[in-house]
Amino acid sequence: MARIAVIPGDGIGPEVCAVAVRVLDALKDFEPGASWEIESFPWGSQYYLAHGSMLPPDGLDTLDDFDAILFGAVGSREVPDHVTLWGLRLAIVQGFDHAVSLRPAALLPGVRGPLAGRGPRDIDLVVVRENTEGEYSGIGGFSRRGHPGEVAIQTTIYSRTGIERTARYAFALAASRPDRRLASITKSNASRHASVLWDEVVAEVAADHPEVSWESVLVDAAAARLVLAPQSFDVIVASNLHGDVLSDLTGALAGSLGMAPSANLSLDGAHPSMFEPVHGSAFDLIGRDLANPVGMVLSVAMMLDDLGLAASAVAVRDAVTDTCARGILTPDAGGTASTTEMADAIVAYLDAARPAAHD
Repeated sequence: MARIAVIPGDGIGPEVCAVAVRVLDALKDFEPGASWEIESFPWGSQYYLAHGSMLPPDGLDTLDDFDAILFGAVGSREVPDHVTLWGLRLAIVQGFDHAVSLRPAALLPGVRGPLAGRGPRDIDLVVVRENTEGEYSGIGGFSRRGHPGEVAIQTTIYSRTGIERTARYAFALAASRPDRRLASITKSNASRHASVLWDEVVAEVAADHPEVSWESVLVDAAAARLVLAPQSFDVIVASNLHGDVLSDLTGALAGSLGMAPSANLSLDGAHPSMFEPVHGSAFDLIGRDLANPVGMVLSVAMMLDDLGLAASAVAVRDAVTDTCARGILTPDAGGTASTTEMADAIVAYLDAARPAAHD
């Protein structure tokens, strides 16, 4: 039996996590091994305001006893963003060495994307983001704080180990997809050290994967090309910052950031991986029953894949595809449905699919 930790967090996180739990309840015994214990933890900004930290001192030890983590959102108006992000999400990602952030983006049938003339066949790609280094290493500081001439230094860290493990994962993923194409994204014309090392290591890894057609693309050119020719990308591998920015763009190309799932992966399985939607706290939607649950539900599908429950993961993706194709969409994706109505449709599909799972 899998043990799943749920951290609803801030903003609309509790609302979409509630949908995730409904989906998991519908999938119990869907296939052999589809059983779990779910425990929720009240960590986040409200916990910080009460206790002075985003999670308790033994929070990581507690999570390490679980098989997977579902995470809602982090960020509030009451606590500065750098406190919330570093105090909770990045504390988990770096504490558990979640080496890769995997962020697929696909325009589903029934969803109107922002690009005229582009349909589901044009937008189906994956961003593989290095997840522990770069500008997110946390190395730097201030000088002459609060005085004229104040200076802030943020040190970017790229290591051969970090780049290589990310690149190897990305090339293996590309080799498993029909198109077998990969684009490595850097800014090596301006970043003369970090990006150059990235380019060198990726080229070395590419030599071990002759079956994958690959290219190196500057990040600004990649951003433009994603808008002009999204079908030209299959797997994108990028540094922490570049991957973060580009995956928001690819999420938007899929119709809404609310549609975008992600996984923070412990590649060696030493710690539980963490699965979360990309959308963030979305203050304007809190308590209105309008939050898009798709990113969270598709993150559940990624978690099920990670747990070895492929049939359940396929059923979840089919349920989301069917729901969207029937026009049951929240307003951010062009529809009029509520969070509850979308959740009801997804769960109803899974309930109807259950007999087929036991044929």
